[in-house]
Amino acid sequence: MLMSASPGPDALIAEAIGRCAQGDRAALRVIYDLEAPAMIGVAMRILHRRELAEEAVHDAFTRIWRHASSFDPDRGGGRTWIYAILRHRSLSILRSEGRTELLDESGFQDRASEEESPEEVVTRLSDAKSLKRCLETLQPARRKAILLAYVNGLTHGEIAGKLGVPLGTTKAWIRRSLLALRECLA
Repeated sequence: MLMSASPGPDALIAEAIGRCAQGDRAALRVIYDLEAPAMIGVAMRILHRRELAEEAVHDAFTRIWRHASSFDPDRGGGRTWIYAILRHRSLSILRSEGRTELLDESGFQDRASEEESPEEVVTRLSDAKSLKRCLETLQPARRKAILLAYVNGLTHGEIAGKLGVPLGTTKAWIRRSLLALRECLA
């Protein structure tokens, strides 16, 4: 006897995003119930203050609602899409004027500027020698993809365009590089 498998969280979120695009407010609540606590955690890791993390999550849900019609399940999962929105909103809050106090003494005191290349940023990682050492083990193009994503805050699509490689290649490079970094740092 075959048992029908229930859809996973990503499938539920993708379906809910589609319903949001059609104006179904209950679908936004489904996403909120499934992901809001984890989203607060992600925003807290970026912003280090609860009230700002809550602001980022609120703004992310507003954007999810307003831009649900732009979600394309062929380009990635629903969870990936909502966390990209949250991450970008959190980084925008972090970069906004008057929020520079969020960077503590052990963090990046000199944030990446638009003119600075990802490679130049790595050279400034004096407190993160092991991370720098592990990053240097990656192939140059993969290292640049990781740095563009996590230092400059670019999306996979933006990185693909900047590096002139297909989107799937960019995603694979980042995924494999993160695994390699995790092993190296362990």
